[in-house]
Amino acid sequence: MLDYKQTIISQYANSPVLLQIIANYNSYFDPQSNLNNFYSNIWNVETAQGIGLDIWGRIVGVSRVLNVAAENYLGFYGVTTNPTTPFNVGPLYAGGAVTSNYALTDSQFRTLIYAKALANIWDGSTPGLNKILLTLFPENPGYVVVSSPLNIVLTFPTALTNVQAAIIGTSGVIPVPAGVGVTVTS
Repeated sequence: MLDYKQTIISQYANSPVLLQIIANYNSYFDPQSNLNNFYSNIWNVETAQGIGLDIWGRIVGVSRVLNVAAENYLGFYGVTTNPTTPFNVGPLYAGGAVTSNYALTDSQFRTLIYAKALANIWDGSTPGLNKILLTLFPENPGYVVVSSPLNIVLTFPTALTNVQAAIIGTSGVIPVPAGVGVTVTS
C-alpha cells in the first residue's frame, strides 16, 4: 500500500508495536503482484494457463479431457464419436479399448472454451453455427448444409483427425436443436 497509515483506526494509531508490525507487513507483502498474477493466469481467458483454463472450462461447461477413438474400425457412416472405415480398409473390432483419454493443450482448450462460449449464446442460425465451426477449426473450416428439416450436415474440406472428431462428437460444443440429426462429411 502506498499509505497504510490511513487504514489504521484511531484507537490503534498510537500503538508503536502495532504500527511497527503493520509497517513490516507492508514492506514484506506486495498484493499488487499477486493480483497481477491472478488476473493473467486465471481471470483473463486470453492469457490464462493450466488451472485457470480448467476453471473457465467449468464455467462454460466443457472438459479438457476428451475420449478420442484409438483406432478406426470397420463400421457405418455417420458415427461421429468413433470414426469408421469402409470394407477392405478397416480392421474388424477385436474387443480391445476403442477410446483413450486425450488432454487438450492450453491453446487447444482455450479455442474449445471460446467455441463453447459461442455455443452457449448461439442464436440458432446457420451463420452462427458456421462461426462456431470456424472458431474451432480455423485451419480446416467446416460449414453447415441443411439437408432436410431434421438433419444438418457438417462438411469439411479435408478429413478430420480423431481429436477433431471427438470435439464434434463428445465435447458438446456443437449445438444442435432437439430432434435434429448431425452428419459429418469431408
